[in-house]
Amino acid sequence: MKLLFDQNLSRKLPKKVADLYPDSEHVIAEGLDTASDPQVREFAAKNGFTIVTRDRDFADLDALLGFPPKVIWICRDNSPTAEYERLLRVLHEQIEAFGADSERSLLVIH
Repeated sequence: MKLLFDQNLSRKLPKKVADLYPDSEHVIAEGLDTASDPQVREFAAKNGFTIVTRDRDFADLDALLGFPPKVIWICRDNSPTAEYERLLRVLHEQIEAFGADSERSLLVIH
């Protein structure tokens, strides 16, 4: 599963979780640092990414438009990068199952 990390998450995350989520990227690395949410969403859909964000806007777009792309919405206050890495590692099996589920488009992590 390829993850596309939104601007509200650290640029370091793709490398920190590359062993579990190879080919993941950050929006800045893809030249999307000034892109709108719909532009990021379109890029993710065209390139097979699942968006990882702390932004409710992507969940709203998912409810309105469906998928692709799938969205992982982390509903947490700003936390250290290590905490987000820990979540992605601890929930790896659930995240992979979500990625394989043809009916679910949004995974909410509290």
